[in-house]
Amino acid sequence: MTPKSNPCEFNLQFDPADIHRLAKDYAYESDDDALAAGRRIRSGDYTRSNIETIFDWKTGGRGKSRLRRNSDEEIADALSLAISAKTERAAIAVLLGLQGVLAPVASAILTAIDPERYTVIDFRALEALGSESKDRSVNFYLAYLTRCRQLAKTHNVALRDLDRALWQWSKAHPAR
Repeated sequence: MTPKSNPCEFNLQFDPADIHRLAKDYAYESDDDALAAGRRIRSGDYTRSNIETIFDWKTGGRGKSRLRRNSDEEIADALSLAISAKTERAAIAVLLGLQGVLAPVASAILTAIDPERYTVIDFRALEALGSESKDRSVNFYLAYLTRCRQLAKTHNVALRDLDRALWQWSKAHPAR
């Protein structure tokens, strides 16, 4: 029997020297709009349109009807609480209280708001880190975030650039 790997073990599947090139090759067109929406949220503009811009970036619009079930007040409250949260766990947890928001979308919202502190979790990034886990719990995201921060620091790159490199590598190397 082959021993199972630790589901919270994340290892780059490519040479770290390629991070800058991969990040530069990242060509996801709506990234700028999502990051601009995140800056507006960070400045206190807790509107539905800003969260929808980020939601569309992360999901391609899939599941937007569930997000629309939240009132404007619920969205504003969740965004305000996430920004003022003292811990990453609290920030992500409050966003999970919104209908239509699971950990991957919450991570995208937090990343757009503060790309130096958070990073997006998705199948592409996990693939580039050698993880096949389907776990998207808060604990799993926090382990992933910790590892991404370690990798970014070790390789002297911005967390957002690491995220772009992970996404781009996976896009160029689809799972076999």
